[in-house]
Amino acid sequence: MTERRWFLPRTPDVLGALRAQSAVTVDGLDALAAWAAGDAAAAERVRECEHVADDRKRELRAALSEAFSTPLEPEDIFQLSTGLDRVMNAAKNIVREAEVLGRQPDPPMAELAAALAEGTRHLADAFTALGGGRGLATAAADAALESQHRVEHAYRAGMSGLLDMTDLHEVAARRELYRRLARTSDGLTDVAERVWYSVLKES
Repeated sequence: MTERRWFLPRTPDVLGALRAQSAVTVDGLDALAAWAAGDAAAAERVRECEHVADDRKRELRAALSEAFSTPLEPEDIFQLSTGLDRVMNAAKNIVREAEVLGRQPDPPMAELAAALAEGTRHLADAFTALGGGRGLATAAADAALESQHRVEHAYRAGMSGLLDMTDLHEVAARRELYRRLARTSDGLTDVAERVWYSVLKES
């Protein structure tokens, strides 16, 4: 008599994979903040984190493709991961753009990057709470959104400071870097809003 075996569907930890990606993104944005505050060596850490974050993103997508069921809708997990990836890619591109333009970070960039790093840490807290304490997840998402108000203030202050400059090349370069940082904040905000959307659909 042939022995019959029952195989249960695989249940990979997709939220664990998302949290792993967010942890690397936190490291990457912390490195961006350090670079913007004057630590030139942190530029390489930003690039390294971007490569590792890509690996974590691919691992999450593989887990999603194998999962029989997920604690959140697969589309939401995919979009949260994609949003994180855009934030991390933007951080790497900001460093690259500054290097291409031959510009060192200045105080407005340091303030902008610090707010981005803070917001990313709040997103990581939200992902930790997903699948369990969903009220905690939305509270952390709200904290991420609140942190980005600092970006608006720093961006306006930085742009205002450019009015006092007479070197048009400097003005153009600084404006582009400030805008890239502000657009990265928009991406971070989108991820925080997606946390809310994901939780509301599961309520």
